Amino acid sequence: MAENTPFLMYKGRPLVRSGNVLYYGSMAEKYVIVMQILSTKEENGMTMAEKVQIQLMLTDEEVRMKDRIVKKSEKIGLYNAMDIGSIWLERELNKK
Repeated sequence: MAENTPFLMYKGRPLVRSGNVLYYGSMAEKYVIVMQILSTKEENGMTMAEKVQIQLMLTDEEVRMKDRIVKKSEKIGLYNAMDIGSIWLERELNKK
């Protein structure tokens, strides 16, 4: 069922968190999603992501960082950010 991998998987792709930044996708592919949690809120004793910035980025290290951003948006809630991020990533990776 699940591969022997050290990463959390979401829809068959790795999801890695470093502080308030989440990376979705593989650096071996052409694109990756970067999500930055901009604000949080307390709900039922838990800290939840409120405002999340999403970026579809090229993984090519030869391209300037500023030019790597293909799409950018902000969403309310991590679920909404993951949803649109996974759609963007699938669409770009499936283009011929």
